[in-house]
Amino acid sequence: MPFQMGLPSILIGCTAIALLASKTTNLSTIQALAWVYGTILPAYVVLYQSWIYPIYLSPLRHVPTVPGFPLWGSFFEIITTECGVPQRKWHTEHGPIIRYFFPFGAERLAIADDKAIHQMTIKNPYNYPKPVRAKLWMVRILGDGVLLAEGSEHVHQRKALAPGFSIASIRALSPVFWQKSLLLSALWKEEMTAENVKTKSIEVLEWLNRTTLDIIGLAGFGTDINSLENPETPIREAYRLVFAFDIGSRILHGLQAFIPSTKYLPAKMNRDMEEARSIILNKATTIINEKEGQAAAHSNHKDIIALIAKDNLKMKEAGEEGLSFETMRDQVMTFLGAGHDTTATGVAWTIQLLSTHPEMQERLRAEIQQHMPFLFDATTRYSPEQLAKADADQLPYLDNICRESLRYIPPIPMTVRQSLADDMLGEYHVPAGTVIYVLANAINRLPMYWGPTADDFNPDRWDHLPATYTTNAFMTFLQGPRGCVGRKFAETEMKVLLCCLLSMYRFERDVNVEDPESLKMWRLVLRPRDGVSVKVTQL
Repeated sequence: MPFQMGLPSILIGCTAIALLASKTTNLSTIQALAWVYGTILPAYVVLYQSWIYPIYLSPLRHVPTVPGFPLWGSFFEIITTECGVPQRKWHTEHGPIIRYFFPFGAERLAIADDKAIHQMTIKNPYNYPKPVRAKLWMVRILGDGVLLAEGSEHVHQRKALAPGFSIASIRALSPVFWQKSLLLSALWKEEMTAENVKTKSIEVLEWLNRTTLDIIGLAGFGTDINSLENPETPIREAYRLVFAFDIGSRILHGLQAFIPSTKYLPAKMNRDMEEARSIILNKATTIINEKEGQAAAHSNHKDIIALIAKDNLKMKEAGEEGLSFETMRDQVMTFLGAGHDTTATGVAWTIQLLSTHPEMQERLRAEIQQHMPFLFDATTRYSPEQLAKADADQLPYLDNICRESLRYIPPIPMTVRQSLADDMLGEYHVPAGTVIYVLANAINRLPMYWGPTADDFNPDRWDHLPATYTTNAFMTFLQGPRGCVGRKFAETEMKVLLCCLLSMYRFERDVNVEDPESLKMWRLVLRPRDGVSVKVTQL
């Protein structure tokens, strides 16, 4: 394999050359250092690292490569375009495995090949952990839970979490989904009644974030956060700080993905992040203290963390290694952050899409009314007996709508990995240390899997999938042991929210605001800069 000297080696070499020059010439040590660093280091960066190595020596030079000089690469196009869209174009032009450059010759691979995805996600998933820098950027808010754990620790955590995310557990929690979804519907009606209107422009993403936060609080931890009725509650404010989209925050978040030490700069965004982390960490600590006490008292709580805490206690009593307090706390941080904003964003995008496809909205509403007529009657809408029998999984068009929305605009548009050891992806040898992107927002829309209508929003496609479709063509939740542990929870929550909202309201595009689909911005989730505002009319 060709040898590529890293920057530390070059710095050591430059220093050694400068010291030798100062001993053998009339130059002082400082003059020699200035001369060497002013000539050899730029030559190394510009000539060797950004030209000779990536073009002529790199083991990845045989991978189809996006045109662009490696010194600056494709970085500007990537940071100024919706996450995943450049790679969607490049995959179509150059193939399912491509190489492109970040600045100074840094090589990146994007993978859309079916067999390569299978190798990364199913056959050899633990050879592809998240890069350390990416993990350090996320761990402050999400904790070191199952989302960020790697290797044997991830296997251990995933096994411990399984009881809480079983189908039986989620069915037992469905009353919470209905309770909070109906509360959201009722609060909108209260606002309209107070304003004496039947139609109102509503920014639905903020409302949905509060709803899903309350659902994960109650269903996940047995804690009623109640941010729906108390929007300024500290935990909700913490997540507002995390997902700020002002220009300063966007620049600093981008820098911190590459230079973690910038989190110590005395900037407002860094202060906000530390304040948010403190609030989230304290909330998670309080929840785990309560749950461990309940488990020891053999309580009958059915929330996810209660089930996990009980199972954890049994494991420890049997002499097995359970989850530590810190690991349990980090799971709460993960569920709070990743478990509420992703679903809220997915539902908000679905409402936006339905507002621009009124015929699909009417068809879906008719299906909901056929299966759940009680939701359309104010006298039966809150009936516990009716809600207990309601099963959102029995509505086929609703299922298609949700899957198509999550395909069309995946809330998590990408994941990044870095190989630990050499491997083969497709026909290419991939050396250890290679940074690889799996971009759901590219793969989910590729004609090679979805046919010529890949860029159309068409829920009916799920009834007649093309022969070229594979399970790896839909990467919204990833695949394999690193796939989303809360997938079924999120899908059920999404369906219940749509059933409740569509049974009471009609959604139309608000032409007075800029189209949210043109304002997609990525910060863990792919959300619109200004939220999702739609015209909401009572039925």
